[in-house]
Amino acid sequence: MSDSARPSPLAARLSLIFTGLAFVGLFLFPYGTLSRNFNAQSLLQRFPSGLINYVGGTFENLPNVSTALTLGWITVLVLAAAIFAAVRRAAWLWLAGAAALVLGIAAILIFNAGLDAAVAELVAKGVRARRIPWTSGGAHLGLFLPVLAGAVTLFAGLSMYPRAWDFLNRLRGLLVPVAAIALAIAVGAVVVLIVQPVPSGLDRPLALGELLTGKLDVVWYVYTTLFAPVTNVQDLFSSLKIATPLIFAGLGVAFGFRAGLFNIGGPGQLTMGGIGAMLVGVYAPLPPVLLLPATVLAAAAGGALWGAIPGLLKARFGSSEVINTIMLNYIASAIFIFLIGSSTFPFLGKTYNLPIKAEGFEAKSNEFQAGARLAPIADLLSFTRGEVTYFSMGPILALLAFGAIYYGLRQVKARLWIGLAAAVVVGFLTWNSLGIPITSSFTTSRLNTSFLIGLVCAVLMGVLLWRTSAGYALRAVGLSPAAAEYGGISVGKNVILAMTLSGALIGLGATHYTMGGALDEYRLKGNMPVNVGFDGIAVALMGQSTPGGVVAAAILFGTVDTGGVNVDRVLDKVNKDIVTVLKALIVLFIAAGGFLSRRITDPPPPTLVKAADAGGPDGGGKLSPSEAAREASTPVPNVGRSSEVISQDMLGGDPVAEENPDKERKS
Repeated sequence: MSDSARPSPLAARLSLIFTGLAFVGLFLFPYGTLSRNFNAQSLLQRFPSGLINYVGGTFENLPNVSTALTLGWITVLVLAAAIFAAVRRAAWLWLAGAAALVLGIAAILIFNAGLDAAVAELVAKGVRARRIPWTSGGAHLGLFLPVLAGAVTLFAGLSMYPRAWDFLNRLRGLLVPVAAIALAIAVGAVVVLIVQPVPSGLDRPLALGELLTGKLDVVWYVYTTLFAPVTNVQDLFSSLKIATPLIFAGLGVAFGFRAGLFNIGGPGQLTMGGIGAMLVGVYAPLPPVLLLPATVLAAAAGGALWGAIPGLLKARFGSSEVINTIMLNYIASAIFIFLIGSSTFPFLGKTYNLPIKAEGFEAKSNEFQAGARLAPIADLLSFTRGEVTYFSMGPILALLAFGAIYYGLRQVKARLWIGLAAAVVVGFLTWNSLGIPITSSFTTSRLNTSFLIGLVCAVLMGVLLWRTSAGYALRAVGLSPAAAEYGGISVGKNVILAMTLSGALIGLGATHYTMGGALDEYRLKGNMPVNVGFDGIAVALMGQSTPGGVVAAAILFGTVDTGGVNVDRVLDKVNKDIVTVLKALIVLFIAAGGFLSRRITDPPPPTLVKAADAGGPDGGGKLSPSEAAREASTPVPNVGRSSEVISQDMLGGDPVAEENPDKERKS
């Protein structure tokens, strides 16, 4: 079999590592959790059989998970086959990965079904759900690793096919953040292993095996709790509420990064955005139809003003935007305190009234007008029938309809409009008719439509940067100001524009706190967490300065922040500060490029590699880079040519005429 018809050595090694770890992990790590109490003490199921009890006491009527254990044996055989295929670099490696993936998912579903059946049986006998231990069970590391190994092996095997390789190659930008997250999780796990003792209700010391398994169980519990908010609607909305200002801050910082600017003035721009929204939302005598958009634009204008100032100073005088934005943070804070800190202020020996602060001792503004308030998303995505509240499936079905049509009609030019029309129809028919029951407390969520504004801003930022000439100019300035200026692009103008739009994006984050009532009131309040502007730097770095990446990073940070509260409530030595540690580690590892080789994250173009390979061995008639490029019918600019020749080309001269002065120069 030719080497091109087999997985690459790197893909095979990667598959071998994960499948080997999953194979060993099935026997060493817990297979599943049957029960976990409020103190994080657990009853663990081992593979192929046996229990480890950290709760103490005895359990009756254990759930029947024998089918899941049987699937575990089949998974062992499939993983062994995958290891053989990875060692031999067999063409059917992807089949083994797909089988391991399917078996792993099936084992998890069957394991959870066994727990659900035991719970349903006790509920039928009249036992209250809070007293049933099996409600807190689920898959453990031994079940999770085969799924992960199967997914990695599947993609590793498919990479031998050109179309699959091209698809994976488009995802290369995810390598650094994924590697950074993995490394951060690994280091965080070591921290948890060191500081947190095993939660145990036993009246005896733990044996060595129990201690090691218990430590692994603690790590698993911490990370599953951190990411648990994505499993239920209410906690997910809490995560999105935290993520909303991070989206605006991350987009603003990422916009600056794209233009080669480091905007560290997020706190000041967020503050000025809040002030702008307050001045319009509280005092502007506008009808509701105009008041709401005017207030949103005022928030953007406040942040834009505070971003334009350092942009103008850099463009005009060359001063550092980092220093200027930091200093403007303090000025914005002083203005903020001046406006809502007191109802009076002294000036030249006289005391004047300032009617912005609300009555009382608390530093806050008067309430926003009703027309300047953003609606809670829970009100938009829920409906009530009788006494039951439902989460509407209409938006999800509308998105699925749009995606199916948009990607299914690739040859149709009007697919965008057809997809939008289908989404509107599906949403209209299902918005208040199809839903899943939820608790009434869901309607108290403070997630508001500023989250949707953030998503719109992400889309507009992507369109501006990658679909317009203005965005091309901004990115050109960020990549090389000298080259951009040589190409006729005004560097100063684009610096001002970039800082202005960066500040506007961050300023819009104030709509979440003021217009959306995220701080429990529709006011500008002194406890507005403006330091979220600094968190935007981490979000932008993790999102690789792309709109989609920023949104995903912000949601990830919001999720672990929400989960960190639950970890803090249960464990003694590990608290929500573990989230801060993870964020810091992610930023550090991203700055280090995930410790990945440049050959992996930014390989040379395949045509250039083929051209270089076509040259043969050194000293044996090897072609120069430019000749090799011509051989591959792919021009390579400025490769294998002297700087003198290049400079003559740039100036419009003829290098041949320069080398032969007696030859007449071409016009």
